[in-house]
Amino acid sequence: MKDIPVHQLLERTSSGLDISYFAFGDQPKEKEPLGAHRDDHYLFFLVEKGTASLMIDFHEVRFQERSLYYILPGQVHHRIRNEVAGGWFVALDAQHIPPGYRAVFENQLVLQQPCQLSDCEMNQYQQVLHLINEKHAENTQNPFYAPILQSLVQSFAGMVAANFSKVHNPEKQLSRPGQISLMFKKLLLEQVRIIKSPSAYAALLNVSESYLNEVLKKTTGFPVSYWITQEVMLEAKRLLFYSDLNVKEIAHTLGYDDHTYFSRLFKKSATITPLEFRDRSRK
Repeated sequence: MKDIPVHQLLERTSSGLDISYFAFGDQPKEKEPLGAHRDDHYLFFLVEKGTASLMIDFHEVRFQERSLYYILPGQVHHRIRNEVAGGWFVALDAQHIPPGYRAVFENQLVLQQPCQLSDCEMNQYQQVLHLINEKHAENTQNPFYAPILQSLVQSFAGMVAANFSKVHNPEKQLSRPGQISLMFKKLLLEQVRIIKSPSAYAALLNVSESYLNEVLKKTTGFPVSYWITQEVMLEAKRLLFYSDLNVKEIAHTLGYDDHTYFSRLFKKSATITPLEFRDRSRK
């Protein structure tokens, strides 16, 4: 594997939607990606009963009954381990998710955690997902098929966004420091391979570097440089573990012309060299 595989939803469906129910004892289908990969779409999981887990960006996330979770496009993960669980799997193209809902999903400074649902919420999700599944399987020649399915899917996405906005404290996100933190995270994800300077991010946000540091320390506990390094190192670890690129190629991929400097930076952050990380993590 030269780089981390990216699985495209268009290869499985032209509708931008893939939905299925998994039950206790289900085995993965041959076409399902088992190893580490990225997706070009959103994934949503609803665990109705039992327990499940998955690895996402070097963290194991565990699910109990009535757990709701999502994976963002581009996040590296393995297939969910659901041998002793029952629930729903939904893959959605970004086109089906309005910008306001996407902002809830994407603008987080830490790895998203499962949302625990009440019995009432669980019942509502089950009804919506059953309806989406039934509508998705209907005759696509119906002139109202696409808009009806789109409405149902957006209702589901809105329900998920509403649940996670409560978990992530929307009042805090709407404050000025919260807004700047979220804008910084969005810029960081887009520009981290090109821009490494805290002052450059501050300039793009039209604030001073000292104010940006103050805001991030207030909202996250860490300064700008910490988050830049974290994002660079996370991407470096992904490439070291999941791809066969050498250290020099990884350094260049991440925007470093001097691969020896990149190696020193990696060791300072991870306390081991890039190759030591690759050897240890692949054992």
